[in-house]
Amino acid sequence: MTNYRWVICAMLFLATTVNYMDRQVLSLTWKDFIAVDFHWTDEHYGIITAVFSIFYAVISLVAGKFIDWMGTKKGYIWAIVIWSLGACLHAGCGWLTMQVEGIGSIEELRAVEAGSQMALAISTLSVWLFLACRIILAMGESGNFPAAIKVTAEYFPKKDRALATSIFNTGASVGALAAPLTIPVLAEHTSWEMAFIIIGSVGFIWAGLWLFMYSAPGQSKHVNKAELAYIESDLTAEKEQAAATQDEGIQLSFWQCFQYRQTWAFITGKLMTDGVWWFFLFWAPAYFSELGYKSNTGMGQALIFVLYLIVTVISIYGGYLPKLFINKLHMDPYAGRMRAMLIFAFLPIFAMFAQPLAEYSPWWPCVIIGLAGAGHQAWSANLYSTIGDMFPKSAIATITGIGTTFGGLCSFAINLGSGKLFTYAEQQGEAFEFFGVTGKPAGYMIVFCYCAVAYLIGWAIMKTLVPKYKPITK
Repeated sequence: MTNYRWVICAMLFLATTVNYMDRQVLSLTWKDFIAVDFHWTDEHYGIITAVFSIFYAVISLVAGKFIDWMGTKKGYIWAIVIWSLGACLHAGCGWLTMQVEGIGSIEELRAVEAGSQMALAISTLSVWLFLACRIILAMGESGNFPAAIKVTAEYFPKKDRALATSIFNTGASVGALAAPLTIPVLAEHTSWEMAFIIIGSVGFIWAGLWLFMYSAPGQSKHVNKAELAYIESDLTAEKEQAAATQDEGIQLSFWQCFQYRQTWAFITGKLMTDGVWWFFLFWAPAYFSELGYKSNTGMGQALIFVLYLIVTVISIYGGYLPKLFINKLHMDPYAGRMRAMLIFAFLPIFAMFAQPLAEYSPWWPCVIIGLAGAGHQAWSANLYSTIGDMFPKSAIATITGIGTTFGGLCSFAINLGSGKLFTYAEQQGEAFEFFGVTGKPAGYMIVFCYCAVAYLIGWAIMKTLVPKYKPITK
């Protein structure tokens, strides 16, 4: 048997790594580099991340349908080229702001008095320019997961999909792991603009490789008959006949998808939990900077690195646990995944202790957020795999896009709310209190408490909607 499916899985892993590195450039540069130039506050950053999230959510609603229509090969190329272009365009925001405001040098820009009318004009214009770039980035990045999940369903039998998904989904952790070691260094020794350009350009290289490496399993010269038979090993006789005629099962219109409880179960899983991961991704560097460890210092980089190292090492086993339940306990795929997801839902509970323990050492929140992030990634890998278990291949990317849309809504709410909450809490100082914590740390405490319980609530609703394995056949 050939093993070309794992080469394809490696490509999905690389795409997801690039996806998250492009997303992380802003979070690792805004607090210690960009905010210095443009007089940004937490609220400014919260607005930018929230708008990115809502556009990501809205575009995801049609991104899956676009991937189903365009096909995984062309659709994936379009997605990564657009988001790489959007990533590179961030570099022009500073230059354009200076041109519009008539500022001749970066030194003159930084010398503008904080709180002045000029500072307000600079911050307002720069926020709008970054928003435009984030919208382009969101437009492309929204296609990554619908395309990757569809490719996984094409190249892996159901029993291996959670493992394959957990491997490529680990790219999110690896991207976040590599980001603090590269992006602040690039920003420090070149400029924050070059960090956007260098990291953004990697996606164009991936698109060139994908053009030559990807073909459907039945058409790929790298997949022999034995591997193709393994890929299709869980097909029934009817489905095997359908595969021979390249039929991807029953066709569901966009609106028909909402008639099924399975769709709403997936929506619930995304709506309750996606914002948690995006909060950690967007705000963790700023959080450690608030504790006194900036992203351009060795300690700040070490904290972010260790956090995502924990996420990476633990989350990759997210695909093994349901496989163990399926193979050893002979559970059906959905039941095995749901049991695994319940176990992973308990890891984020520790998040409520991150802020209180930060008073003793920054390593406590580092480890705790790492465990919570690992729980999310393992949860997410299995949540995505439930789509392939229950929906026909023709609808997989569409359902993924729908769920991603609702996940983006959660992220919009958390990021916008966090930015406003942190700015307000900082202004109120000791007068703002929550669970014995005051000031801005109390704001973080509120968000951490939501992160702690979101997964268990989401799992309970999902289990209520779809208590047993029930694939959609008509």
